Amino acid sequence: MPKYMGMIRELIFRNEDNGYSIISVKPEHGESFTAVGIIPFAEEGDYISVEGEWTQHLVYGDQLKVSSFEFYEPGDRKSIEKYLSSGAISGIGESTARLISERFGADTLKIMDSQPERLLEIRGIGKAKLKMIVESYNERRGSHNALMHFLGLGISPSLAKRIYDTYKQDAVLVARAEPYRLCDEIRGIGFRTADRIALAEGYALNDERRLRSGIKYVLNESLNGEGHTYLPEETFLKQAASILSVDAELIQRAASQLAMRNELVFETMPEGDAVFLKQAYDCEADIAVRLSRMLINAKNENARQVLVPDALSDGTKLSSAQKSALETALTGSVTIITGGPGTGKTTLIRGLIDLAASRLKVLLCAPTGRAAKRMSEATGAEAATIHRLLEYGQGENAGFAKNEDDKLKADVVIVDETSMVDIFLMRALLKALPGGVRLILTGDADQLPSVGAGNVLRDMISSGCVPVVRLTEVFRQSGQSAIVMNAHRINRGEMPVMNAKDSDFFMEKMPDAASTARSVCELVTRRLPAYMKLDPLRDIQVMAPMKKGEVGVHALNRMLQEKLNPLKGNRQILRGETAFRPGDKVMQTKNDYSLGWTRGTEAGQGVFNGDIGYITALDAEEKTLTVRFDDDREAKYDRDMMEELELSYCISVHKSQGSEFGCVVVPLLSGPPMLMTRNLLYTAVTRAKKLVVLTGRTECVYAMIKNDHIQARYSSLALRLKKLSGAVC
Repeated sequence: MPKYMGMIRELIFRNEDNGYSIISVKPEHGESFTAVGIIPFAEEGDYISVEGEWTQHLVYGDQLKVSSFEFYEPGDRKSIEKYLSSGAISGIGESTARLISERFGADTLKIMDSQPERLLEIRGIGKAKLKMIVESYNERRGSHNALMHFLGLGISPSLAKRIYDTYKQDAVLVARAEPYRLCDEIRGIGFRTADRIALAEGYALNDERRLRSGIKYVLNESLNGEGHTYLPEETFLKQAASILSVDAELIQRAASQLAMRNELVFETMPEGDAVFLKQAYDCEADIAVRLSRMLINAKNENARQVLVPDALSDGTKLSSAQKSALETALTGSVTIITGGPGTGKTTLIRGLIDLAASRLKVLLCAPTGRAAKRMSEATGAEAATIHRLLEYGQGENAGFAKNEDDKLKADVVIVDETSMVDIFLMRALLKALPGGVRLILTGDADQLPSVGAGNVLRDMISSGCVPVVRLTEVFRQSGQSAIVMNAHRINRGEMPVMNAKDSDFFMEKMPDAASTARSVCELVTRRLPAYMKLDPLRDIQVMAPMKKGEVGVHALNRMLQEKLNPLKGNRQILRGETAFRPGDKVMQTKNDYSLGWTRGTEAGQGVFNGDIGYITALDAEEKTLTVRFDDDREAKYDRDMMEELELSYCISVHKSQGSEFGCVVVPLLSGPPMLMTRNLLYTAVTRAKKLVVLTGRTECVYAMIKNDHIQARYSSLALRLKKLSGAVC
C-alpha cells in the first residue's frame, strides 16, 4: 500500500466519540487530498503519514480510506514554523512561531520537550504564556505519543483513544504499571486485550496481578457465557491453567488471595469444592433468603380466604384444576405456575387480574420487550419489562430506581416467561417487592434455561420449597393446532405428526446442508410470504441450533440479508465479518447497562441481551447507527459498541426464549449431541404462533427427540432454599 506524508491542512470533520475523522492533507509535493478513517487526536497543523486505499465518494470525489497512520515530527525549520503557527499550540500565533523557529531552528521541538523554560528567551512570552504553551504542547504530544504507543501494541485506534480519554497523560503509565485495570475500567477492553498489553510491556506469565485478573476472567466468562454461578474447583483450575499457561498450584495460590480480598468464595457443593465470584454467591444467597422469608411469613399468617368463581367475567369457564391454581396463587406469597403451550397459563393470568384487580393493585411484567408486549395483548392489561417496572436507568444514578429504599406499590406481581429470568434480575425484583405482596411466577420449566446466569425457575421448582401449580391439560381452542399437539409429543419423547392436510406443522426433507440453506431462503423470501401473506422480517423467524456451519446462524444471516436487504450504494458499516445496513433486523447480544436510549420524550439507560430491533438510521462516515427495539426504545451505537449487535434474520434457539413469532423456520441436520437435544427442539417449536416449518433430515428430528440430555448448569439456589426453608418444605 502506498504511503502519503504531509501536514493536516484542515480538519473537516471529527466524531469525538470514536475518533472518526475527515482531514485534508497537504503533502510536501503535489496537491492536497482528503483522507477518512479512525484518526483520533488529529488536528490542523499535525504532520501525519497515512496508508490506505483510494475510494470514490458519490459527493466528495476521491478519498483515501485510511488503514494505518502515524504522527511524526517536522524536521526542518520551515515545517516547524508551519506546525507552530497552525494554531495547534495555544499561546503561539504566526509571529511567535516565526520568532521561536528562528531562535531554535531544527532543535525547536527538542527544546520544547526538555527545556521549555528557554521559551522565555522569546520576546512576548512571559511566565503566564509559557505555562499555557507548555500545557497545550504536552497535552498534544501526550495524546499522540500514547496513541502511537498503543497502536504499536496492536490496539485499535478507537480503543487507544478510549484508553487515553480515561487516563489522559497517565495512559501509558497506567497501561505499563497496572494494565489489568483496563479490564475493569474501560468498556470494550477485556482480559485478553489487557493481557496482550501487559505481556508486550514485559509482564511475566506468573505475575500475580495477571493471575488474579485471569481467574476473574475465567469465572466471569463462565457466569455470563455459560450461565454457571460457580465452577467445580477441578474444572476451574483446568480452564484457568489453559488460558494463563501456568501450573494449577500458582492459580490456587492466586485464587486464595482473591478469596481473602473478598472477591471469590470457596464452598463445598454436591460436586465437591466449588469456586464462586463474590457477586454471584451473594446474589443466589440473597434470593434464597428473601424467598424463604416470604414463604415462612405466608405460612405463619392466617390463611387468606378467596372465593374463585366458575367462570371469568368474559365468560371463560374454569376447570377445577384452574380454580385450585387461582386459589393457591391468591392465598400464597410465592406461587409458580408452569406448563406447556395451550395449558392455560394465560387464562390463569387473566383470572388473577379478574379476581384481584377490583380490590388489589396488580402489576404485570416479563423479561423482554417482546414477552411483555405479548403478555399485554393476551391479557388486555398493561405489562412492562422487569427493567422498566423497576425503572432501570431513569433516576439520577444508574441502576434500579425501585429497590429496598423505594419499593413497588403493588399487592400482586405477576411475572411471565420466568424461565428467562437470571439471578441478577430476580434479586433486583425481590428487593423491590413490598411486604405482604403475592408473587406469581409463570413459565415453561421444560424450555431452555435463561441466557443469563443461574437456573432460577428450575431451581425454585426442584427445591420443593415453593408451591408449584403444574398445568398439563390443553385448554385453548388452538389445542386442535398441530403446533401445540406436537410440542407436547416432543416433550414426551414422541415424534411429531408432520405434513398432515391443513396442518400448521411441516417438514421439508433435504439431503444436505446446501439444499437445506437454499430451502430456508426460499421459504422465508418467497414461498411463505406468498402462502400466508407474512412479512418476511416481522412475521417469520429462522432459528438454528448452532452458530457455525452452512446452516448455522452466521451463514444464514449473511444469506438472508443479501436476499431481504441487499446493499444499496455504500450504505453499510463493516464490523468484523458483519455488514450492518439500514433496515437490518438485529439483536443485542449482551446486557449493556450504560447504553442510553430514548422513547419519545422519555430517556433512560440499558439495552439487554436478546432485545430485537431494526436499524433505522446509519451514518457510514461517522460509523454510527440507530436501532429501534420492539418496545420503541431507540439507541445509538458507535463502531465499537456494534460488537454487541448481531444480525437476527436467523437467531439461535437459545436467544428465542420469551419471543413468539407468526412462523418459525428451523433447519435441522446433524450437530453436537449436547446441542441437538429434545428441549432445544421443544423450545423452537413453542415459539411459533401460526406455523412451524422444519427443513433438513427427519433422522435429525428423531435423534433430537430421543436425546433428553439437559446440559448441567452449576447453580446453588435450590440447595440454599432447602437449607433455609426447612420449615416450609
